[in-house]
Amino acid sequence: MDISFLVVTIFYLIINIASFLVMMIDKIKSRNKREERISEGTLFFMAAAFGSIGVYLGMFVFHHKTRKLSFIIGVPLIMFQNIIFLMAAYDFLNSLK
Repeated sequence: MDISFLVVTIFYLIINIASFLVMMIDKIKSRNKREERISEGTLFFMAAAFGSIGVYLGMFVFHHKTRKLSFIIGVPLIMFQNIIFLMAAYDFLNSLK
């Protein structure tokens, strides 16, 4: 296993765990009406910043944002974009060797 693959994998795991936890925190905050919520823009930003799997899993584990069409369609599209970008970046790094 080369180092570039390891670095990308660790980064991807960390951002997806963080995204999953942010979805959990927002779900907890949604139950308490007085708490300030995490904006949908922030959730989409985290998905676009390679945390789409964490956001998507958080949607269904916590039953959060599952009625929002923008999340049901948008997060899988962002996930597809993330995977394509990571594959291209990995190929590019391997071509430099």
